[in-house]
Amino acid sequence: MIMDRREALLLPVSPWFIAGSLICALLLSMLLSFSQALWMPDVLAVCIFFWGIHQPRRVGMAIAFVLGLWMDVQHSSLFGQHALSYVVLSYFAFSLHRRLLWFPIKEQMLQIAPFFILAEAIGLLIRLSTGNDFPGWPMLLAPFLETLLWPVANFILLAPQRRAHDPDANRPI
Repeated sequence: MIMDRREALLLPVSPWFIAGSLICALLLSMLLSFSQALWMPDVLAVCIFFWGIHQPRRVGMAIAFVLGLWMDVQHSSLFGQHALSYVVLSYFAFSLHRRLLWFPIKEQMLQIAPFFILAEAIGLLIRLSTGNDFPGWPMLLAPFLETLLWPVANFILLAPQRRAHDPDANRPI
């Protein structure tokens, strides 16, 4: 596939930017969890999946596991519930990272939606297996909202890597 002129080459990403975005997503997920609404999207899951797609060697399953344990402590949920969901998301992001980036954003959204649904289903199965009641149908909105956050995450998290559009005779790219 030949690149469009609209698709610019990206600069290398700073490890500090990756860490900062994960910390910001963790804090935002913590703030959103205070509302106790089950339909709220998991911003941290979207960020972990995004960096697992774009930087699989820097954001892997170990980071996903640690952030998942942190979310388990914050939610006072069963220890390892979020960690398992995030590790599964990270695994699928790693296994898809070469193929998924060839598609436009809308087709990427169609391909990643099942993985957000799977992550939500893992958390639901863990809650149900420990004797909790079914939390309700509004929780099914969360994976779809996470899928809708994918273009926003692409725009925000790739913004520092985009090159300026000022080609000249010496730099044609």
